[in-house]
Amino acid sequence: MRKTKLFFLALIFGFVTSAQEFTQQDTLRGSITPERAWWDLNYYHLDIEVIPDEKFISGSNTIHYQVLKEEQVLQVDLQPPLKIEKVTQEGKELQFTSNGNAHFVTLNSPQRKGDFNEIIVHYSGHPKEAENAPWDGGFSWKKDDNDKHFIATSCQGLGASVWWPNKDHMYDEVDSMLISVKVPKGLTNVSNGRLRKVDEETNTSHWFVSNPINNYGVNVNIGDYVHFGEKFNGEKGVLDMDYYVLRDDLKKAKEHFKDVRPMMEAFEHWFGPYPFYEDSFKLVQVPYLGMEHQSSVTYGNQWKKGYLGRDLSGTGWGLKFDFIIIHEAGHEWFANNITYKDVADMWIHEGFTSYSENLFLNYHYGKEAAEEYVIGLRKNIQNDKPVIGTYNVNHEGSSDMYYKGSNMLHTIRQLVDDDEKWRQILRGLNKDFYHQTVTTKQIEDYISEKSDMDLSKVFDQYLLTTMIPVLEYEVEGDSIHFRYTNVVDNFKMPIKVQIGAKSQWIYPSTERNSEEIDGDLSTLSVDTNFYVIGKKIE
Repeated sequence: MRKTKLFFLALIFGFVTSAQEFTQQDTLRGSITPERAWWDLNYYHLDIEVIPDEKFISGSNTIHYQVLKEEQVLQVDLQPPLKIEKVTQEGKELQFTSNGNAHFVTLNSPQRKGDFNEIIVHYSGHPKEAENAPWDGGFSWKKDDNDKHFIATSCQGLGASVWWPNKDHMYDEVDSMLISVKVPKGLTNVSNGRLRKVDEETNTSHWFVSNPINNYGVNVNIGDYVHFGEKFNGEKGVLDMDYYVLRDDLKKAKEHFKDVRPMMEAFEHWFGPYPFYEDSFKLVQVPYLGMEHQSSVTYGNQWKKGYLGRDLSGTGWGLKFDFIIIHEAGHEWFANNITYKDVADMWIHEGFTSYSENLFLNYHYGKEAAEEYVIGLRKNIQNDKPVIGTYNVNHEGSSDMYYKGSNMLHTIRQLVDDDEKWRQILRGLNKDFYHQTVTTKQIEDYISEKSDMDLSKVFDQYLLTTMIPVLEYEVEGDSIHFRYTNVVDNFKMPIKVQIGAKSQWIYPSTERNSEEIDGDLSTLSVDTNFYVIGKKIE
C-alpha cells in the first residue's frame, strides 16, 4: 500500500503531456533484461542475521532457477549501501561486475536448457533506512515503549533489492521460499508463510512460503511480539488466522482485530477463496502504517477506525472499519494473488483494492452505503497525470490509481447491471489468474469478455487520460439531446439518467443524439454512480 496524501483539487481536464527522462538504472530495474530473461525462478532461501544495535544485516540468498535458454550471464539486484561479498555455484566463487543496483554474474558451468541450478549470493551492510515508511523503502529501526527494538521492512516501488539480493522484477515470482532470520534473544521475527521452527540456541526463525510470492511482499518484522489467533471456516476449509502484536498492545489488538473475520467473510464472497490457505493469514503490528506483505500483512493504524481516524470518503461510512485491515488484506487478492508484471500497471493492485473497501461495506451495510462511500472518494482524485505509468522503466502512474481506479470499476459495475454477474467476474479474475502476473490488457480483455461488452474505450478513458467524461444534455419538450465531450475518440458508454424516481438508460456517443423520455424532464439528472460529469445546456 503506497497511500498518498489527500488532495482536494478541482478536476483538471485534458491530457498530461509533461515528459519524464529515465536513466539506465531505471531500465535495468524496470525491464526484462537479457540477463533476466533466460532463467526462471524456482526457489529462494533467504538466510540472514539482523543486528539491531548496529542497524546491520548479513547473510545469503540461495537462488534456485531453471534454464530457459543457454546463456552464461545472470543479473542479480542489490542496492547500496549493501554489498555483495561473493557469489558461488557448486562451491566455486564466480566473477561478477556491477552497474549501480544491477550485478552481472558470469557462470562457469554450462547452462543447459531445462536444467535446474542454483547460485548463492552472500551479502552484508547497513541497509537503507526508511525515512517515511511505507512510502519509501528500507528498514524501519524503531523502539517500542519499553525501549525494545521494533523493526520492520517495506519496499514497494523502490524494490526488494533495497534489503536483499534477488531478481527484482515483478514478472517472475519465485514458486516457494524459505526465510531464515536470526535476531537477538528476547525478540521475535515474523515473516511470510508458516513458521517451521525456531532454533532456540541462535534465536533463528524459519518461515516457509509454499505459494508464489512477489519480491516486495517478502518481509521481516522484529519485536517483542506476543501471538494469538483464531480459525475461519472459509471456502477452502479451515483458515488459520494469526496475529502478532507488541506485548503491551495485546488487549487492544484482541478487540480491534475483530474486523478481520468480517473482512475475510466479505472478500471471500466477492473475490473467491483466500488465495493462500496453505500459508495462513497473519496480521502483524509494525512501526509504520501498514503494507500488503503476502500472508504477513502489516498493521500500524494506531487502533483506530478509518484511516488513522479519518474517513477518506467524508460520508461517515469510512469510520465503520479499520482502513488498514480492510485495504491491506484486500491486496491478498489484488497484488499478491494477481500481481502486475510491470509497475506501470499498478492500478491493478490499488484500483481493485480501493474498490474492495466499498465491497466490504456492500456486504455488511448494503449497496447504498457502498455507493455513497466510493462516490465520496472522488473528491480526492487529482487528475494530474494518467493512471498507467511508463513501461519497462519501473515507473508508476498517478496516485489516482486508488480513487479513480475504484470509481472506474464502480462505473463498470453499473454497465454490467447485474450484481451477481459482476461478482462472478471478480471471482473469475482470481480463479483464472490464480497466482499469476498479469498486464492491464489481460485484465481489460477478461472483463470485456465476461461482461459481453467492449470496454476498451472505457479503460482508455479512465486509465490513459486525465479527462473525466462530460455528458452534455439539453431538454426540449419531451425529448433530450445529448452527447459526450472531453472523451477519447469513438467513446461510447451507456449511462443511466434519473427522472424523478425513475431510472432510464440512454446511449450517448460523441455525436449529438436525441431520445423521447416520459416524465418531468425538469427533474432529469445523471446517475451519480457513473464517474461522469453531467452538464445541462440551457
